[in-house]
Amino acid sequence: MACRGSRRGCSPPLAGQTTMPIELPTPIAAYVAANARLDVDGMLASFSADAVLRDNGTAFRGHAEIRRLLEEEVVAASAIFTPDSVRHEDGQVVVEGPAHGDFKGSPIRFTYRFTLGNDAIKAVEITA
Repeated sequence: MACRGSRRGCSPPLAGQTTMPIELPTPIAAYVAANARLDVDGMLASFSADAVLRDNGTAFRGHAEIRRLLEEEVVAASAIFTPDSVRHEDGQVVVEGPAHGDFKGSPIRFTYRFTLGNDAIKAVEITA
């Protein structure tokens, strides 16, 4: 499977995977790796300055709002997303997998719909 949407290509397989490795475009792979470390600055670095993140219908625009969400919802709950599938659909990269952490119902399966541009995440919609 060829990765599209990033001029830098695809990431290597995720470390520690026990299933068939998936290849993620570089900005998404960087976000996932930073999320595994609960590294807010690393996660945020994957987004363009004007990115929009939609989580359960609520939009977070730009680095300041996205940072607040990452600190208050992701890091505070130690929520780590582990992608297990990727596909390209309607110009987006759709990544699915469980998130584990200190939150009700953990693990929960999520779908992330990424829009990439200029080697960064321009938009992502997260649904459970």
